[in-house]
Amino acid sequence: MTTSNPLQVQAFKAFDVIDQVRATPGWVQQYRQMSPGHFNGLVRYLDLQGVQIYEERMNTRVEQNFNAPEGALAFCFDRSDNALYVLNGESRNIWITPENYQEVAVVFGPEFVQGQGLGVERLDGLFMAPLTCQQNALFCRWLSATLTRLSQTLDPPSREALTQQLLDDCLYILDNACVRLDRDGLQRRTEERAIMQRVAQWAADLPEETLNLLELAQVAGVSLRQLQSAFKAFTGMAPSQWLRLRRLNSAHRELRSCNPQETTVAEVAMHWSFWHLGRFSSSYRALFKELPSQTLKRRPG
Repeated sequence: MTTSNPLQVQAFKAFDVIDQVRATPGWVQQYRQMSPGHFNGLVRYLDLQGVQIYEERMNTRVEQNFNAPEGALAFCFDRSDNALYVLNGESRNIWITPENYQEVAVVFGPEFVQGQGLGVERLDGLFMAPLTCQQNALFCRWLSATLTRLSQTLDPPSREALTQQLLDDCLYILDNACVRLDRDGLQRRTEERAIMQRVAQWAADLPEETLNLLELAQVAGVSLRQLQSAFKAFTGMAPSQWLRLRRLNSAHRELRSCNPQETTVAEVAMHWSFWHLGRFSSSYRALFKELPSQTLKRRPG
């Protein structure tokens, strides 16, 4: 008798960053498109009952403001630079992906973390620090291939065996990466990340606010020069450019949710401090590859 595959890999294609967020359940996050082009994203997801595997791909640069599910421990492998990032529910972070970004992640849920005694004491200071070792790339390729295989096969491995292998591999890679850690570099990165985390705290708690550059430095609690240095390290752009792209994304989100019979592009533009409608339309089209009027007409989204 033929039985169905009990390990079901779900795949979601997205054509807007807003839809990409909806495809990753359990995470607290906001995405904003930060480079020109028609967005094209993919999320593949496998639930192992207490442990989840994610694979995410995006073609444009995207600002991610996020933290993992509460009580969870996440191992996120950035395939762009073969770096491992460890997150928990308190690791609120903000950064901007490169174009054609790929990531695989293993998320151990709260009950699994407690049941396995995965204390985070030894991870203090490592959360969201880039950790590298030779095994990162190999593990990423294996994990992506595993999702592909499980989406096709009728004879999958047992859930328990796969879960145990994921746990053993992630802890092994973490130990090897920590051995190679540059403490001086970690300290500098930690200070820069603290600045970005304060910005992320503001961005998550007051997502509709608009700030100028000096106000943003006050939010971060640093000088303008320190703010610029942290932004260069984590986003690859100046804070002023980040603020402008953020306002364009806010306008995009509002246009997607508004009724074209009840609002106008001009009203949305002015709401986000774009006072010259022609320049707003030009900048909007350069980023999203459509006019703001076209976004408004194709609601809901």
